[in-house]
Amino acid sequence: MFKISRKLYIVCFILVVACSLLPVLGRVTAQDSELEFTLDANSPTVVLPKVFSPNMDLSGRGFSRDGVWPQSLAAKEVIERWQKEIGFSGFYRLQYSLWEISQLDKNKDEQKKLLANYDDLIKKISDAGGVVIVNIFGTPVGSGAVLDKRSPPQDLSVFKQALKNTIRELSCNKKYNVWYEIWNAPDLDDFFLGKAQEYLNLYRAAAQVIKELEQESKIQIPIGGPSTSWWFQNMDGNTIVNPERSLVYELIKYCYRYRLPLDFISWHAYSTDPRADKALTIYKKDAVTLIRDWLSYFKFERNTPLIIDEWNFDRNVNVSEERKDKANICASFIPARLKGMFEQGIDNQVYFCLEDFQANKDNVTRNTGVFSFDQEYKEYRGSAKSIYNAFRMLSCLGKELYTAKLNDDFIGIIATKGTDSFVILAYNYIDPDIAINFLSRNIGILTAGEKKFIIKSVHSDMLMNILSGKQVIAGLRTTKRVKELMSKAKEKYLDARKFDSGFRNLKLGIKNLKDNYLYERYVIDSSCHADCDFSVMETKEIQGNLLYEEALSLSPYSVQMIILKKKIPLPEDAKQ
Repeated sequence: MFKISRKLYIVCFILVVACSLLPVLGRVTAQDSELEFTLDANSPTVVLPKVFSPNMDLSGRGFSRDGVWPQSLAAKEVIERWQKEIGFSGFYRLQYSLWEISQLDKNKDEQKKLLANYDDLIKKISDAGGVVIVNIFGTPVGSGAVLDKRSPPQDLSVFKQALKNTIRELSCNKKYNVWYEIWNAPDLDDFFLGKAQEYLNLYRAAAQVIKELEQESKIQIPIGGPSTSWWFQNMDGNTIVNPERSLVYELIKYCYRYRLPLDFISWHAYSTDPRADKALTIYKKDAVTLIRDWLSYFKFERNTPLIIDEWNFDRNVNVSEERKDKANICASFIPARLKGMFEQGIDNQVYFCLEDFQANKDNVTRNTGVFSFDQEYKEYRGSAKSIYNAFRMLSCLGKELYTAKLNDDFIGIIATKGTDSFVILAYNYIDPDIAINFLSRNIGILTAGEKKFIIKSVHSDMLMNILSGKQVIAGLRTTKRVKELMSKAKEKYLDARKFDSGFRNLKLGIKNLKDNYLYERYVIDSSCHADCDFSVMETKEIQGNLLYEEALSLSPYSVQMIILKKKIPLPEDAKQ
C-alpha cells in the first residue's frame, strides 16, 4: 500500500536506500547536447518483457462513502476508466483486508456485498488475461495480540481458516489467476506490529494453507513476499551494508528449512533514481544477482520471479509537486524507471497507485495516484494526471522489443514493433538527486572509514560545496577511491544542471522501412499536468525507403511516442 517516511531512517541512511544502475560503460565525458539514434527495422528483437506492461496497484483514497466497497480501493469510476482505455491484461495488485471483511461478520448481507465487489474486480482482471496480486493484509478482528489490523495473529488457526476460505473460493472454485502476497511492508510499524519471527510464522501458516489446497485441487497456487519497503530491509532498520540481515534473505532461508513454497520475491522501491536496482553490495554484486544466488543456494529456482510490487517517483515527502502541478516529471520518470528495471533483470513491477490518498480514517494524505480527486463532492469528481498518459503510451507498445539502447544518462529509447507497426518511446528524464543516488549505488563496496566520510559529507554542507565548486576535491582528506567517486558525482550533477532547463535534440533514424507508413506523434510535457488529451500532436505519411530520419526536440521531463502504422494499399494502388 502507501509508504510512510521514517524521518530518522531517511536522515541516517539516505545514501543506501537509493539504488541505481550505471547506464553506460566507459563513458567519462559530459553528455552531448546533440544525440543520434538509428534503429534497423530488420535487427533482432525479443518478446516484450512483462516489466514494460502498464501494471498498477489499484489502491486509492483509503475511504469510500459506499460501506461495502473495499476501503483501500480506488473509486469505481477510475477503475472503470482504466479498464476501458488501457485494459486489464497485465499485473494488478489489490489489498485484500481480512480485518475489513471480519468487521462485517455480524452483518452477513453487507459482508456478502463486500466480498462480491472484490470478486467482481478480480474476475474482470482474470478474464482479461491479467494476473491479480492479492495482498493479504489485516488480522481478522479478535484474533490479534491487540485490537489492531496491524497486529500479528495470536491465534493462527483463525487466520488460516479465513485465508483458506478466501483462497479456495478465488483459486480453486473460480479458477481466477491470482498470486497471493503475504502482508505489506512488514518491516514498518505503520503496517506490522510484530517481530521478524512473527512475520515468518504468518507466512508459514499461509504457505501451509496453499499446500493443503494444492493437494486438494491439484492446481498450482502462487504465494510469495515479503513486500518489504526495500529489498535489504528488516524490522530493525537494516541497510544495504548487511544484506544477509534482510527479511528477504530470512524468508528464503525459512522456506527452505520448513519446505514451504516461495513462488516470487517482492519488495518496494520508492526513489527518484531510474536505475534504482544496482547498488553494489559488499560482495560487489547487485540486488538481483545476490537474491538469485540466495535462491540457488537454498535450492529454489534461480529464476524465481523478482517483483517490485510498489514504486513511484519519491523524494520522501507525502505530497509532491512532481506528482501534481509538475506531473510531467513523474510521467517522464516512468519509462526511464522501467528501462532500468529491464536492464537489471527485474521480472515484473506494479506502480503505486491508481488514485491519491486523502480524507481517510488513517489520516494519510499522499498524492501517489495516477488520478487525483476532489473530496468535497459526494459524486465522483477526479482528474487524470499527465502520468496517466504515460501508462497509455505503455499500453501501445508492440509485442517485440529492440534491445538497442541510447548511451545517455537522461534521454532514453524504448523501441518496439508489432505485426504491421513500430512504436518508439523517447523520454528525457533528469534525476534531481543524481549525485546522491550515484554515491549511494557505490557505497556498499567501500570501507567503514570511506562510508563514514561520504555520509558525513551528505549530512553537512560538504557535498553541496563540492558539487558547486566551492570545495576542491583534490584537497579532501580521504582515499583516492572516494575522491574519484566525488569527481564522478560532480560530473553527473553538472550534466543534470546543464540539461534540466533546455531542449535537447535527438536525430532519430529508422533503416530498412520498406513499406509506406502513417506517422503519429504523441507528447507529454510541462504544457499540461491534468486532464490532458491523449491525442496526436503530429501526423504525416512516410514513404518506404532505406532510411527515414527526423529531428526530435525533447524538453526536460518529457515523453514522446511515435507510432508508424503500415498503410494498406488501396485496390487501385495494388494494381499499379
